[in-house]
Amino acid sequence: MSEAPSPACENRELLANITVSDELFRLDFSWDPCRPPKAGQFFMLKPLRSGVLLPRAISLAAWQPERGIVSFLIAQRGEGTRELADLRPGEKARLIGPLGNAWADFLAEGSPAQLGRIALVGGGVGAAPLLALLRESGGKGFDFYAGFRSGAWTKAGREAFFLGALDKCESAAFSSEDGSFGRAGRITDFVNPGAYAAVFACGPEAMMRAVYKKCAAASVTCIVSMESRMACGVGACKGCSIRVRAQGAERSLSCCAEGPIFDAREGVLDG
Repeated sequence: MSEAPSPACENRELLANITVSDELFRLDFSWDPCRPPKAGQFFMLKPLRSGVLLPRAISLAAWQPERGIVSFLIAQRGEGTRELADLRPGEKARLIGPLGNAWADFLAEGSPAQLGRIALVGGGVGAAPLLALLRESGGKGFDFYAGFRSGAWTKAGREAFFLGALDKCESAAFSSEDGSFGRAGRITDFVNPGAYAAVFACGPEAMMRAVYKKCAAASVTCIVSMESRMACGVGACKGCSIRVRAQGAERSLSCCAEGPIFDAREGVLDG
C-alpha cells in the first residue's frame, strides 16, 4: 500500500463554485500543498454556516499542487449537498482529509493492473475519482468510459466536469441514457473487460455490479470505489460498514477506513 498523507481538519476558503448542470456542480477550495491528496481519496466537507449535523464525504476530482487547489464534483441530493451548492467564493468550509485509500494502492509493481491497459468506467458523478486518477497519472495506459442519464450540459459545464483530464487518457468513450451525449445506452454495454488487464469502476452500485459481472466472466481484475453514508471518515463510528460474504464467512468492512476502494472479489458488491 502507498503511504497516505496524514489527514488535516482545516477551515478553507472556497475559490470557485461552478455549475455543471441542474444537479451537478464543482467546488474549488484552497488546500495546503504540504498535504497532497491522492486520486481515489475523499474529504469530509461542511460549510461553516451549516444547519446539518454531519459533513458530507466527497471524493477528490482534481488536485492542482502548483496552485494549491482541490476540486470536487458534487451531485445535489439532500440538505447537506444543497448547503455546499449555496456556498459562494470567499466563504469557508471545514475540510477534513485526505481520507481513505487511493487508486495507486492497486497499481503497485506486480499487481494485475500493472500488466497492461486499464479501463476506467465511471457512472455520473462517480467519474470524478477516475478523472483525478487521469490527472495524477498523466493518463498513460488508461482508456476512459463514462455514462450519464443525460449529457445535455452547456459547453462550460462539460469543461467544468472533466477539468481537462480527457486530454491525458489514451481514449475516451461516452454514453447517455437519453442519447444527448455520446452513444445512446448504458456505458456498461460498451466496455469489453477482456481487452484490459484490469477495470477500475466508480458509480451507482447497479452499474458497478454489471461491470464486475463482465469482469468475472472474463477473469479480469475489477477494482471499485464504494459509496456509503459516513459520519467520521476514519472508521471510529462504524456507521459506514459494508456487510460482505467471502469464502463462506460474513464480515464487515469499514468503507471509510478500509476503503473506499476495494477489489470487487472481496464481495463488497454482494450485500
